[in-house]
Formats: sequence, C-alpha cells, structure tokens
Amino acid sequence: MTFRHPGVSARAIIERFLLFWLILAGAVAYRWPVWFPGVADPFEASEPWKKQVFALTMLAIGSLLPRREIHDVFRRWPKVLGGTAIQYISMPLLAYGCGRLFALEDFWMVGIIMVGCVPGAMASNVLTLAARGNVSYSVSLTTSATLISPLVVPFTLWLALSHWFKLDPVKMSLTLCWMVVLPVVVGHLLSRRFALWRAVADRLAAVVANLTILWIIAMVIGVNRDQLQLFHWRIVLALLALNLLGYLSGWLGGSLLRLPSPMRRALTLEIGMQNAGLGTVLAMETFGKQSPSAVPPAVYTFGCMLTGTILARLWAEFAKRDGEVDSG
Repeated sequence: MTFRHPGVSARAIIERFLLFWLILAGAVAYRWPVWFPGVADPFEASEPWKKQVFALTMLAIGSLLPRREIHDVFRRWPKVLGGTAIQYISMPLLAYGCGRLFALEDFWMVGIIMVGCVPGAMASNVLTLAARGNVSYSVSLTTSATLISPLVVPFTLWLALSHWFKLDPVKMSLTLCWMVVLPVVVGHLLSRRFALWRAVADRLAAVVANLTILWIIAMVIGVNRDQLQLFHWRIVLALLALNLLGYLSGWLGGSLLRLPSPMRRALTLEIGMQNAGLGTVLAMETFGKQSPSAVPPAVYTFGCMLTGTILARLWAEFAKRDGEVDSG
C-alpha cells in the first residue's frame, strides 16, 4: 500500500473522513424509501452483485500492493506469521466469548463470529500511518491474513458454527479464493507488469476500494432495514467488547512477540479492525441476503472505525511527545 500523496485529494478526503462517509451512506441506505419514495432502491438492486463488487475492492487493493511488501512478508516471516496467528486465534475465541457473555440469539451470534473470523482490513493500514505505527508491518499482516484466508476462515467458521448450521467449508474456500485472493494476486501482477496500470492504480485504486466498501456496507443496511429495527443494545455492547478486547490482544500479543512500539501499534489496529465488509458478504452468501447475521459485521465497521480513529490520534500524540519519527 502506498501512502506517498497525503495532500487534499479524493483519496485523502475519503480516508480522512471515512467514518463520516460510512454514517452518511448508512443513513441514506436505511432511509431511502422515506427520503426518495417511488424511486428504485439502488442498494437492493445491487445485492446480486455483492461478490463481484467485493472482488473489485480486492483487485484495487492488490494493485496498490508494492513488490517490497511481498518480500517483507517472507523477510520477516516469524513476526508476520506470529501476528497473523494471534489474530486468527484470538478474534474467533473472543467473538464466541462475547456472543455467549451477552446471550446473543443464533443469527446475531453467527454475525459476531463472522466478524471474529475474517482477516484484517485495509483501513488498519491507514490508521497505522495516522498512529505513527509501522505501516510496512501493518500491510504485511494484512497481506498474510488475506492470502491464507481461504484456508483459515472456512475451517474456523465450520468449527464455530457447525453445531448450529450446516456449512460447506470447501465451497466457502473456493468463494474466498476467487473473491479475495485471486483479485489481489491479479491486481498485484498487473501493477508489476504494466506501468500504465500501476500509474492508474496509484491515482484511483484506493478511491475505488474505499467506495466499494462503503457501498457494500450501505447495501447490507438497505437490504436489512427491517432486521435493523430488531437490533438490541446487547449486540452493540458485544461488538464493542470484541473490538476493544481485540485491541488488547493485539497489544499483549505484540509484547509477547517482543515487537517495538510502532509494530505493536500496527498489530493492535490490525487485529481490532476486522475486514467486516468481507464478513457481510460471506454472511449474505451463506445464510441469505436478508439474514440478520449480515448486520453485526456491517455495524462493526462503524464501531471499529470510530475507536480506531480515536486510538490512532491518541498514539500519534504520545509518539509526538516522545519524539518518535519512524512509521515504517
């Protein structure tokens, strides 16, 4: 991921105020029938294309992935693999525990487990930069978790949910391969092979990735308006607890791996900020487009962006006070 152009651009405006755009998109999707009566609902109309839209997101992310980041994954594989293992072990266990603690019903429980099982999100890379963390390590963690997701995510979900629902881990693995891994690999190879693709990607890919994620979250809200009316405060508390405990496990895990402070910040944000957009798509694909299980991942996106932004700003102030300059 490149962060060379912090000026006022479409990318900067979207990333700097991503939480605002999330709230705005969610509000428009939720209130569309009231605010635009008689107008065709674009959120419901786009639902059949959710997997293709998410694949476009991953193609854009792959196009931004520099060659050196792939090398860094292998160069410091113990730290990358250790951080990825902490994420894939701690978050599913925490999700299950939070769901049980707040006595969530079956489909809400499925939703929070979906949040816990997916890999980290690109937004963690952006907030790591804001937090003066090690951006290169953050991108390496995201890359590692994304590339192995077709193996880990279906198995973890099957392990956690098979006593409630019949799941096909092989089918889910294949879906993740073509929807997540293949677009990332194709985008990366196109950027390495064609200078024009790389130049266009540097300007547009981050904007495309953020806009498609915004649309996916809004689509889930639009399709599940009725389910959102049943959303209980216990679900919000469970998601908040999962988010905060995820940050804690990242910080403690970083201490266990003896990572320096900037890398610990990267790991903390990576673990706490899950790829909830992927969780919403998987939930809708597995349990139906109007399944309540797709709602917790969508709501988690709002929460983790809020807490992640606050945490990043606090860390940036502490790093500035302590004179840290290395952001990876």
